[in-house]
Amino acid sequence: MSGDTAPHVVEDFFGAVQLLSDGTVVRGDEALLMPPEPFPDVPGVQWKDAVYDPARGLKVRLYRPAAAATAADAGDGGNRNKLLVLVHFHGGGYCIGSYDQLGGGHYLRRRLAADLPALVLSVQYRLAPEHRLPAAIEDGATFLAWLRGQALLAAAAGGGGGGGAEPWLAESADFARTFLSGVSAGANLTHHLAVRAGSGQIDLAPVRLAGHVLLSLFLGGVQRAATESNPPDGVSLTVAMSDQLWRMALPVGATFDHPLANPFGPDSPGLEPVALPPVLVEAPEVDVLRDRVLLYAARLKQMGKDVELAEFQGEQHGFSVRRWGQANEELVRILKRFVHRCST
Repeated sequence: MSGDTAPHVVEDFFGAVQLLSDGTVVRGDEALLMPPEPFPDVPGVQWKDAVYDPARGLKVRLYRPAAAATAADAGDGGNRNKLLVLVHFHGGGYCIGSYDQLGGGHYLRRRLAADLPALVLSVQYRLAPEHRLPAAIEDGATFLAWLRGQALLAAAAGGGGGGGAEPWLAESADFARTFLSGVSAGANLTHHLAVRAGSGQIDLAPVRLAGHVLLSLFLGGVQRAATESNPPDGVSLTVAMSDQLWRMALPVGATFDHPLANPFGPDSPGLEPVALPPVLVEAPEVDVLRDRVLLYAARLKQMGKDVELAEFQGEQHGFSVRRWGQANEELVRILKRFVHRCST
């Protein structure tokens, strides 16, 4: 009988995520997708986890330079020693990845904490296909509400420790210099949170969103871009992989022109009236999404938005967390200049 037919695999993303016909999701070893390369140590950076959404058990990993801890221990909590806040969302097509994954992402966040310097907050969010979009966007909004609550608690305590706020935030965070950032799907999530904040859908005060950073922005669309129709050689993300991730992440039945995939699709709200903060857009050359990313930056510039575009020749999608080389060092320098420009 047809009702006795066993569930079959509908989507299989390299064994890391399998979606069955009955909706069951089977997860495998993600480490097989990106064998861990040795990354050097980053001396003097501490990290720990905190829960921001107890109902769902969602966490944030906080990174801070040891110098900030020294200043806090010495009781020097003045604004002069406060750190800018860099909120970070990991990549993985909304289907894989983790806020606490070791390897390239962990190294990047430690380097940014040390070099900017900054208090870096790596945010966990629910993954598809168990939790299809907009679940991850809602988790990002929940985190920003939590961060606002932390800022209010810190302000009530006079800007020092105590007051019920997470100690590292109360001691070290300059909430007036808060930046959003993300890699790939995390960059897509960052875009949508910046739009919500810029259109007044999220109340952040006293947190001030000073800018946002989009690394290898993950986008989609029904009409193929040139780099999708004729991909460059040596890509890390193929068109088939991108399509599969979007199929598992978007609401059931949605097309790739869904507003969460295509910010300029037929049903996407206009961005002209949105008060977007300055944005740094990183565009690697060897990426099937390169033309989409370049169009994204160009469209925002045409609207009069503050857009800085950083193109990286010979680099792949997600290179910032795949390995470490001269391009990564240059990216850190560019990011450092950007956040300091936006902080003044």
